[in-house]
Amino acid sequence: MAAYIITGASKGIGLALSKMLAEGGHEVFGIARSLPEDWPGKKLFTFDLLDSAGIPDLVKGIFGQLDAGCNSVTLINNAGTVAPIGFAGNNTAADISKSIALNLTAPMIMSGAFIQEAAGMQAQKRIINISSGAGRKAYEGWSAYCAGKAGLDHFSLCVAKEYKDVKVLAIAPGIIDTEMQGEIRASSEADFPLIENFKEYKKKGLLSTPEETAEKLVSLFEMEDFATLETILDIRDFE
Repeated sequence: MAAYIITGASKGIGLALSKMLAEGGHEVFGIARSLPEDWPGKKLFTFDLLDSAGIPDLVKGIFGQLDAGCNSVTLINNAGTVAPIGFAGNNTAADISKSIALNLTAPMIMSGAFIQEAAGMQAQKRIINISSGAGRKAYEGWSAYCAGKAGLDHFSLCVAKEYKDVKVLAIAPGIIDTEMQGEIRASSEADFPLIENFKEYKKKGLLSTPEETAEKLVSLFEMEDFATLETILDIRDFE
């Protein structure tokens, strides 16, 4: 049996992954601010990842509930935000701080706590950071989001060098039809000059569903040569 810890587990990719992995017979622990009805995993922890100081105790509590017989344990840092959408000079200090806290600080602390708690386990240990092409290419109006995801990629590379017994990936999942996409389309051209492109993606049916993306990710997790994969990946390279 494999165990999975998934942040942002109540909607989008996180919910789709939770369903698929639970249906596959795996132990799934979710972390989210909201509690959806009929959540499919073993347990959903209602927690706001902006509470950085509380993350280590949260992870410790989850590890205390892991099945002793699990042969692998995987942390999926999925929670994130595209806000604030706007040029750097127009973004407030509070909004920038919140963006970096959720997109970068929380995954860093989650990963550190995961490594500490899993240190004595014989199970395979994996950290999957859901990144973005925005961390690898600059977009006007997404300075905070791009910076956070770029930091997440580089953090992943550092952890991969520091801990040879933990497989670390930073995966860009493609463009997915989630609430985040709706937020992007609801912004203004002044704040995000590429908005019409994203409206066209939706209009032309070019967005992947969360379920399609989850299926691709699970297939990746189950690859025989998973341990040899490069740290920085794009899911679209496996289509």
